[in-house]
Amino acid sequence: MAITRINNFEARVGAEQKLYEFLQSVISVIKNCSGCLGCQLLRSTENPTSLVIIEQWESIEFHQNAASAIPPEKLKEAYDLFAVPPSGRYYSE
Repeated sequence: MAITRINNFEARVGAEQKLYEFLQSVISVIKNCSGCLGCQLLRSTENPTSLVIIEQWESIEFHQNAASAIPPEKLKEAYDLFAVPPSGRYYSE
């Protein structure tokens, strides 16, 4: 059964564009992972520091395996851009 993962990100004030660009670069990696059915980055129209990534996967396992496709040093680049730690949840129909 396909699943959807919704990831929430809150940028540090002044780092909104840098975080957006970073997440765009991560999406290009995610879209090429096995089991990825789609991936989209959205910005809040009400709060420019709020971003979400909506991912569709064949299964939770495919999503979890894809996490290793992003080099840890690349992920560390984003830590200074976050106001709070990112969060996410899985959803199904």
